[in-house]
Amino acid sequence: MTSMRALLMPLLICLTLILALPTGARAQSADIEATIGAQLEAFKADAFDEAFTFASPTIKGLFRTPEIFGQMVRNGYPMVWRPGAVRYLDLRDEGGRLLQRVEITDARGARHLLEYEMIELEEGWKINGVRLLKAEGFSA
Repeated sequence: MTSMRALLMPLLICLTLILALPTGARAQSADIEATIGAQLEAFKADAFDEAFTFASPTIKGLFRTPEIFGQMVRNGYPMVWRPGAVRYLDLRDEGGRLLQRVEITDARGARHLLEYEMIELEEGWKINGVRLLKAEGFSA
């Protein structure tokens, strides 16, 4: 009985560690999705001051004010400014960059594929850039 317990203990420890890994990844993914979702909600409400708080220091430095940032989003990313349905796709690490793909259906029903670059700071996840991807079956 003791030898069986000695054999099972390392196995149980390994299983526990393996099962714990995806939980951390899921929590990270959920936090990233919450950040993107909160910014999208702020855009819907034209709360550009609030939407600007989810931007990284790099993005804030580029656009300087919430008003300029809001104007860029309205003109360049209308599907982000007025999203319809939002679906979070894969989150991946690409050369040290965390990239979250998001499918956004706009008010006219056109689907758009976007890629959000995310960075983690002391105060939480921030959006460090968004780019519109061209993909089959999606609008651009």
